[in-house]
Amino acid sequence: MSADDPQTYTVADYLLDRLAGEGVAHVFGVPGDFTLAFLDHVTARDDLEWVGCANELGAGYAADGYARLRGLAALSTTFGVGELSAIAAVAGSRAEHVPVLHIAGAPTTATQAAARATHHTLGDGDFGHFDRMTAEVVAAHAIVTAQDYAAQIDDVLVQTRDRRLPGYLVLPADVSESPATPPAAPLPRHPGVTDPAVGAAFRAALAAAVTDAASLAVLADILVARLSAEDALHETLEQGILHATLLWGRRVVNESAPGYLGSYLGAASAPDVRAAVEDSDLVVLAGVQFTDLTSGFFTQRIDPRRAVEIGGEGVTWNGDRFAPLAMTDALRLLADVVRASGAHLARRSVTTIAGPSTVPRGSGALDQATLWRDVAGFLRSGDVVLAEQGTAFYGMADHRLPAGVTFIGQPLWAAIGYTLPALLGAALARPDARPILLIGDGAAQMTVAELGTLLRHRIPAVIVVVDNGGYTVERVIHGPDAAYNDIAAWDWVALLRAMDPTGSAHGIRVDTEEGLADALAVAREATTLTLIQAVVPPLDVPPVLAVVAAAAARANRRA
Repeated sequence: MSADDPQTYTVADYLLDRLAGEGVAHVFGVPGDFTLAFLDHVTARDDLEWVGCANELGAGYAADGYARLRGLAALSTTFGVGELSAIAAVAGSRAEHVPVLHIAGAPTTATQAAARATHHTLGDGDFGHFDRMTAEVVAAHAIVTAQDYAAQIDDVLVQTRDRRLPGYLVLPADVSESPATPPAAPLPRHPGVTDPAVGAAFRAALAAAVTDAASLAVLADILVARLSAEDALHETLEQGILHATLLWGRRVVNESAPGYLGSYLGAASAPDVRAAVEDSDLVVLAGVQFTDLTSGFFTQRIDPRRAVEIGGEGVTWNGDRFAPLAMTDALRLLADVVRASGAHLARRSVTTIAGPSTVPRGSGALDQATLWRDVAGFLRSGDVVLAEQGTAFYGMADHRLPAGVTFIGQPLWAAIGYTLPALLGAALARPDARPILLIGDGAAQMTVAELGTLLRHRIPAVIVVVDNGGYTVERVIHGPDAAYNDIAAWDWVALLRAMDPTGSAHGIRVDTEEGLADALAVAREATTLTLIQAVVPPLDVPPVLAVVAAAAARANRRA
């Protein structure tokens, strides 16, 4: 099963060689009888590691977290039951522009041709149901054949990688073991899209506008990261230009920079942030996608005549379209223009957001304000922080992150439970970084089985479980005392002990400010997983979440 022995080189080996060639070092999934032979090829390799998860949904989330930091991930499930268990995760990857390749091991071509009632099917002889379902949430898909395997695999992989969207391969068990020829060359690189004439026209128009502008602001978002354009963005921001991000895109800027204002959330923004973004003569929207949960439910007020919208392959500005023009090239042209003629724009005084509070910790009951203040102060450069959609994501909104922190959330797909398995993938993608998870108790109960996978792989994560007895986001939107927003009460420290027979992990329950400070001190020195069960009142809500939830309640009542 290697390129050195052509007699045993198979389609499975070809696919795995392609994945390894793109920097994939782990394959996430759950085994099934249609995938077992394929997984033999995975485990036989020195350059790939199999990461068996507790269930397919968790594996899909783990692959998503991996791809966000590595640029591509591989997910392996069995046909039917396995792939449908993962489809919610794959759909989330589609919504959030994450390149995950889903490989579904299928019955042999002979079994499918016989059209019999085979396990993991609907029993009607139609083996195409699941391919058709999945086609709706992926960018490219193929049912691999022994004749066209190379073209099919290469096409789906290239589209997944270059479009930053999930791809899907159905791999019948016999096709996986069919003879193949090793790749003759690496996959082709993206050819680039920029037309130099378009770039020149954009630069000229921008230079004129910047010369006339008394103020300029940049609003950046997650697509800058997805399209690997951070370095180009920083060339402009490092010159002192005022800038903000949506909560989704916090990872794309240095929040310690002098021009950084904070997060823009439409009407829920801090006054300085809102004024800079909405009142500037010129505002550059870099990779921005407004969603309800990141815009204060579409309360942004940005005049399109003053907005330069830089997308993946073009710029839209005051009714004109400059395309094809890649985001990286457009941002570098912006940096050139600011350097050449817009230095005056960087001299405007800025009131930036405060860093972590230095107020002495007390011994009073723990609340959300103290929790997120102290967690923000605990972070250090290089950390990878995953914040669950809810109190964690919005609780961190008011706090500056140290330079070099990678902040990951999922505010568009917004599937609670996502971040716990995603932490596994992110930690394996970046073993040099300290992985930190901030998650509510309701969300954690959704995918808690993957806590065992984290322990199995000895991930030295710091996990803060916000124990407030239920779904706080839902409580503040509607039904603060409703039974449907309650969950079962768990002893998270005891649960950790049950999942950790070696006793290597630390579990600490805290309900006071002093207790939290002590627990974070333990976590700071720990070399193994540390779980902090932070108990706060059920109806205690971070200020930003209160505003967003009120907007959500109004939107849900609207005709």
